[in-house]
Amino acid sequence: MPEQLGTTIGSFEYDNLFAGGVQPVVTDSIIVKAGQSYVRGSVLAKGTDGIAVLVDSASATSSIKKPFGILTDNVDATTGNATTTVYLTGEFNQAALVFGGADTFNTHKNALRDIGIILKKTQKA
Repeated sequence: MPEQLGTTIGSFEYDNLFAGGVQPVVTDSIIVKAGQSYVRGSVLAKGTDGIAVLVDSASATSSIKKPFGILTDNVDATTGNATTTVYLTGEFNQAALVFGGADTFNTHKNALRDIGIILKKTQKA
């Protein structure tokens, strides 16, 4: 009887978040504000208290208008602040990003470029 040489231990589905590999990818930890769940690809800003929320150009708080990074994974912060990670640099698919309010990638494209995050238009394989 043949011996099984491999075992499937999980699976991975591409989400088309990344859009290139020229710009280095750097990550860091961050705390997201309680009260909601955040999805991978959310563009975050830091509040004056250092806690992250979705970037929103219509916010009354000026720091919430400025992107800080892109969320690396889904995170549930519905019951309390949660520690997670963000991408600080890299090349990303502009259509895969999530913003606060009525913002789109066009709202923050230049500000993201200024912090080392490059947005690109990609096609599905």
